[in-house]
Amino acid sequence: MPGLIHRDDIAAVKEAARLDEVIGQYVTLRPAGVGSLKGLCPFHDERTPSFTVRPAVGHWKCFGCDAGGDVFEFLQRHDGLSFTEAVEQLAGRVGVQLRYVDEGGRQGQRPAVPGGQRQRLLEAHRVAAELYAEQLEAPGAADAARRFLAERGFSREQSARFGVGFAPAGGDVLLRHLRGRGFTEEELVTSGLAGRGQRGLYDRFRGRLVWPIRDVSGATVAFGARRLFDDDRIEAKYLNSPETPVYKKSQALYGLDLAKRDISRRHQVVVVEGYTDVMACHVAGVTTAVATCGTAFGEEHARVVRRMLGADAGGAEVVFTFDGDEAGQKAALRAFELDQRFSAQTYVAVEPSGQDPCDLRLSSGDAAVEALVASRVPLFEFAIRSTLRRFDLDSDEGRLAAVDAAAPIIAGIRDRGLQQRYAVNLDRWTGFLDERFVLDRVRRHAGHGRTGAAAGGGPRAEAAPQRAGQQGDRERPAAAGAGRGAPEQAAPARPAAPDPVVDLERRVLAVVLQAPWAVAEDVATLEADAFTVPAHRQVHDAVTAAGDLLETSGGPAWVSAVLEYVDGAVADLVRELAVVDLPVGSEEELERWGRSMAAALAAAAATRAVAQARRALQRLDPAGQAEEYRAASEELFRLEAARRAWQERITAG
Repeated sequence: MPGLIHRDDIAAVKEAARLDEVIGQYVTLRPAGVGSLKGLCPFHDERTPSFTVRPAVGHWKCFGCDAGGDVFEFLQRHDGLSFTEAVEQLAGRVGVQLRYVDEGGRQGQRPAVPGGQRQRLLEAHRVAAELYAEQLEAPGAADAARRFLAERGFSREQSARFGVGFAPAGGDVLLRHLRGRGFTEEELVTSGLAGRGQRGLYDRFRGRLVWPIRDVSGATVAFGARRLFDDDRIEAKYLNSPETPVYKKSQALYGLDLAKRDISRRHQVVVVEGYTDVMACHVAGVTTAVATCGTAFGEEHARVVRRMLGADAGGAEVVFTFDGDEAGQKAALRAFELDQRFSAQTYVAVEPSGQDPCDLRLSSGDAAVEALVASRVPLFEFAIRSTLRRFDLDSDEGRLAAVDAAAPIIAGIRDRGLQQRYAVNLDRWTGFLDERFVLDRVRRHAGHGRTGAAAGGGPRAEAAPQRAGQQGDRERPAAAGAGRGAPEQAAPARPAAPDPVVDLERRVLAVVLQAPWAVAEDVATLEADAFTVPAHRQVHDAVTAAGDLLETSGGPAWVSAVLEYVDGAVADLVRELAVVDLPVGSEEELERWGRSMAAALAAAAATRAVAQARRALQRLDPAGQAEEYRAASEELFRLEAARRAWQERITAG
């Protein structure tokens, strides 16, 4: 099969795929200046947004971890794809028909199934989801599946919205269907759709109601299946896909593809426990509901949720709904351990009678599900009160034991203001009626026995408000290697101020890459020696080689053209400058500012030229080298006039 994608088709895919829409499926992006969007980087853990996307130039850059590139490089890094797989995935989204060529330039047709492993596995899941959905409407065994959904209050239309289907009980219906579509046995096993037994391959989800598990872009990557029949040889009520190259349980959230827009818009995510709970919440109007897929909510899930909520979402909420039984309380306490990985406030909503959202909707209607979420309580409060319920608060011994059991929970709250508030509440909830004693108990757990200044300076110091501009502990991670009880380290020295000339050169090149139309006339007159930094001169040379500045309109094609003439660290510099923020508020302001930067750079270059010409003149003998002296004087006069012209332009502009 031809292996290389035609160059023109790659360009067509890149042009058709909007960078902000592709990345926006994985990261919540918000406007941050003219033509710039920002969000939390999906490639490293951060609370302050440093991930910048500039759709107009088709590039993104994280100024925290230094990752960057175009739309293909984003998918390669995020989904672990090869370049070919990234192009194929995007081509499928934007409807570009790909042509393949071999090393000799001979052209072939696009294969029926995309060539990369990831794309083939996604295609297998897509075909399987279609078959399962069709089988749900077939007469016979699927009656049990339809009855299950109807008994839980879901109509055919509602079930179809979530892609719910039925896996035939025969054991090889899906296998025969996928083989007929060109998939190999190895691919069927790798996808998790088939298992391998003594008699060969078999359908993994035979005779079960199935839910497609989709990634944030809406592609089906796995399935969850519920037992329907007593003669099912697998006794587990729910059976889920194994982990595969396209499916990681620690990152998957069922319903995220449907909930992502409202999560970003409402700054809220509701975490429930099962597939039918997600369906019930969405049908009832709680359209921010998601669920884990056969595993507990963990750190990777927390990172996904934080990216969806977006940066600086101080008023955002993460609401966990758990059953009211002991297992539900334990699940909530596990969630407590993850709370401080969110920038949002974390809550728990527990239905007193122990009903999950699906049962609650069935018994009390849609409004009851919305009321359940509205009744949420802060996770800290839930964790503390759940602990207190284990003790006899009518005795001094019980109250003391309760305080000691709850104190470590409060001590784990990084925000000192919240920590003190809950310590005061603990005194009230236990009926101890000795705030100072309870505060000291909490403080001892926070410092493992530290007292005095090391533990916060006593009750009076602990209650003191933070100084203006000082961040709370929630936002200030401990220094690497600092152990408990270690003295606070001095703040690092301020970095040296940036070289103004270097900074000016960077700004001019940034405008050239992002909005060449704004500075084309001015920059076209600059010589390479206007740039003092060698890497900047190389970027300027690449800009000159890429085409006529006066003719280009910019955009992704312009940046790609410049990148054709650089590599290595200089290419990284081009990608960075193509997305770096510019201190302007409108395109009109951008043009004025850009031209002023170009004029300032030209004036600086003219000043250096004048200085060099004056030094050359001073080395000449006016009498003995009269001709050379006259020519050097004229050159100095010309350069000085040019310098004054640039300076007057700066003053006037």
